[in-house]
Amino acid sequence: MIKYLKTVHVFICAILITLSAAAQEHPSLILTKEGVEKIRAELGSVPLFDASLKKLKAEIDAEIALGIDTPIPKDYSGGYTHVRHKRNMIVMQQAGVLYQILDDEKYAKYVKDMLMQYEGMYKTLPLHPKTRSYARGKLFWQCLNDSNWLVYVSQAYDCVYNYLSAAERKKLEKNLFRPFADHISVDSPQFYQRVHNHSTWGNAAVGMIGLVMNDKELIDRALYGIPNLEMDKTAKDDDGGFINKEGKAGFLANIEEPFSPDGYYNEGPYYQRYAMYPFLIFAEGLHNVKPELKIFEYKDGVLLKSINALLNLSDADGDFFPLNDGQKGMSYYNDALVTAVDISYYFGNQDPGLLSIAEKQNKVLLDDSGLAVALGIKNGKAKPFDKKSINLSDGPNGKQGGVGILRSDDLELVFKYAAQGSSHGHYDKLSYSFYENGNEVLQDYGLARFVNIEQKGGGNYLKENKTWAKQTIAHNTLVQNEKSHYQGKYDIGSKYNPDLYLFDDSNADIQIVSAIETNAYSGTEMHRTMAIIKDDEFEKPFMLDILSVKSDSTNQYDLPFYFMGQVLNTNFEYEVSKTLEPLGSDNGYQHLWSEGCGSTTEENTKLSWLDKGKFYTLTSATSKEDELRFVRIGANDPQFNLRREAGFIIRRKDTQNTLFVSAIEAHGSYSPVSESAVNSNSSISALKIVLDTADYTAISITTVKGTTKLFIIANTNASKEATHTLKINDKNYEWSGSYYFK
Repeated sequence: MIKYLKTVHVFICAILITLSAAAQEHPSLILTKEGVEKIRAELGSVPLFDASLKKLKAEIDAEIALGIDTPIPKDYSGGYTHVRHKRNMIVMQQAGVLYQILDDEKYAKYVKDMLMQYEGMYKTLPLHPKTRSYARGKLFWQCLNDSNWLVYVSQAYDCVYNYLSAAERKKLEKNLFRPFADHISVDSPQFYQRVHNHSTWGNAAVGMIGLVMNDKELIDRALYGIPNLEMDKTAKDDDGGFINKEGKAGFLANIEEPFSPDGYYNEGPYYQRYAMYPFLIFAEGLHNVKPELKIFEYKDGVLLKSINALLNLSDADGDFFPLNDGQKGMSYYNDALVTAVDISYYFGNQDPGLLSIAEKQNKVLLDDSGLAVALGIKNGKAKPFDKKSINLSDGPNGKQGGVGILRSDDLELVFKYAAQGSSHGHYDKLSYSFYENGNEVLQDYGLARFVNIEQKGGGNYLKENKTWAKQTIAHNTLVQNEKSHYQGKYDIGSKYNPDLYLFDDSNADIQIVSAIETNAYSGTEMHRTMAIIKDDEFEKPFMLDILSVKSDSTNQYDLPFYFMGQVLNTNFEYEVSKTLEPLGSDNGYQHLWSEGCGSTTEENTKLSWLDKGKFYTLTSATSKEDELRFVRIGANDPQFNLRREAGFIIRRKDTQNTLFVSAIEAHGSYSPVSESAVNSNSSISALKIVLDTADYTAISITTVKGTTKLFIIANTNASKEATHTLKINDKNYEWSGSYYFK
């Protein structure tokens, strides 16, 4: 009798599971049955949606005509097999969408036929033959790309689910989807069980196929990680970052930890862009299938906040600032940002500014969110996305530094005082980059990698990423004794971050950000204050940079400026090296050619350059003991992996406490057509330190017209309510707030 009851119980459970699976509609993940009906009803009447559909149909029809190719994997990124499998995943997802919208079975058959080829291959597929990765995939050289594949193919499977027979679905789930999900998770915990953009893709992949299959175990594994798994807390990945030091894992942990309350993602905008697709597409699937989770409200709605933060981390052209490991030129025209903009608009507060970006992107998703955006544009709701100065905190609680962006007219100052940024972080505390109308004036180098170009290291990170791009000397910040911040060690850097001292954008004419770093070098404090100031005697706003260094020892300090353009003139003498030698032997110095060295007897050093028809001048307070060095990137680089770009370094030797003060002006223009130069000279005749104490630093700026302005920063009290009285050269100054300028 007991045996009989157990059999009945198992049978009933099987029936309930079957009924539950049958009750779930398809599509339900990204497209929904109701949404498809709305889309079909609007076809032919929404221009941007119709154009996106027409373009996609032409692309997929061309792919179908080429036939299906699922080659045996053998290549790194950029190689044929890698590119083909990557293309296949996207084409399957898009063909599935076309099947739903157009109700044309040729697209469903194409997806089915390709899935069956993958099913036949995957059953006996070994690990990828390339062994570089800490977590090898099967279709690709790393589990990360395998996860990319499953995220896209889950959507395709959802779209053709009802087209397939029950036997076909069972075959695919048993031989392809479930083993695939297991490989990137329980078989590869070093990849999956962590907080990182890699694991976010893994979580989304496992969760999305779990949603389609109505597999609670996979869904829970995606949300919370692999249960009861103990990891080596000292283990690191290929980039030197800890794999699971804190023991946290799962999709929800990947929302909680990397995002600050402001929506800043700790790996930087380049990787935030990459991670936003799985974050948002899985969130949309959870919203549609598991609305009770209220995923878009999780952590105070940070996923939607993060899109606003990411868009603000782009320049005037929409290119993301290359903080940490970031490739220049990555922009909000990337498909991941089409997804982000559409989902943010649809599930957020219908910000009309997002519609203007969608207009520039000139495409929308072919789903509910894309339709909503296209309808908004059609109905004339679009307004400009207004980028203003913004301070974005870093860390899960917003207490681990941040990034301050000052915007004034066409100028943008990006000041980085963030935490290490996981394994993709650089040793560049209190660094900055400077832009005019989307063009770099002083650059952040970004990453050393040729992404998906097989000839360059298989399309992966080059060794110069560690030996140059991550090192402190590669950035516009202070280097002490030719050593990188935190000794260039992730274990140390991951423990510390600078602290915000001041951010004030309340006055459109004087915007200011200031932060303090005390751990980059033992016994040394760096306090950097940067301001963009509008003044009637300057054609454009100018940038003022005040960097105070206090140490318990005597050191050598280097402050580099990586300017973009052609040197015009200097006010100091220098000698150009007849034979090029590296500036140093390690910590990035081995990659700098020493091109020239000089000194000055003046109180100010001036360097002017021309770039893209605009003039720029750097004016620095210096002394005759300072070395003034011209450098160029590219030494010890036999494979030409690094860009040959210029830099200027102020070197101060045998110094304990010091103050670096500089101003950068953007001015004038040059036309190669008319061959005319307008306002090619600096407006500053003198930049002086008139006071530097523990409590106050005062800088005078004298223009060529003879007018002198004074800027004072209170170094120990940043309160806006504080009142100050200070005597300088027998003159009293009184003001309220953290700074004075007049």
